[in-house]
Amino acid sequence: MPEMEVHHEIEHEIDSAGKSVGILAAILAVLLAVVTISSHRTHTTAIIHKASANDAWQHYQSTRVKYHNLELGENLLAVMGINNEAAKRMLVDYAAQKKKYEKQQADISNEARAAQEESERDEQRALRYDLGEGLLEIALVLSSLFFISRKKLFPVLGVVAGLSGVVLAAAGLLV
Repeated sequence: MPEMEVHHEIEHEIDSAGKSVGILAAILAVLLAVVTISSHRTHTTAIIHKASANDAWQHYQSTRVKYHNLELGENLLAVMGINNEAAKRMLVDYAAQKKKYEKQQADISNEARAAQEESERDEQRALRYDLGEGLLEIALVLSSLFFISRKKLFPVLGVVAGLSGVVLAAAGLLV
């Protein structure tokens, strides 16, 4: 029986465009992951700052209630016409406490406003990250369409969308 010779030599064509688009998609995916993580962390930070602002405003309100209670005590003493030594000591004590609460209110108000401003900056930063994330997702999808259509227009559009996404996300660092 004669021997058969089987050749296993298969010429593999090197698809350089496919490799380039694959590398582009991988880079876009990594950038997308970085921007997504940054976006999520920034949203979390914004929530923390908003909670701090809310806590500070609650603290401010509690000092306002204490302040108004002191005013009520002063008014009651005045209406009742009590003008003895004990009443005078109370009024002096009320005045000292009111000064303390006025200072606390100013400090707490400044703290609350600062936390609010930080929360708003975080929200602006997160918005830019979100927009960058969306554009990077679009870039990844557009670039991947090359493998279905073999049209080079898709990776080009992907690069444009990807660069736009990176620029927007980088703008978040400047807020």
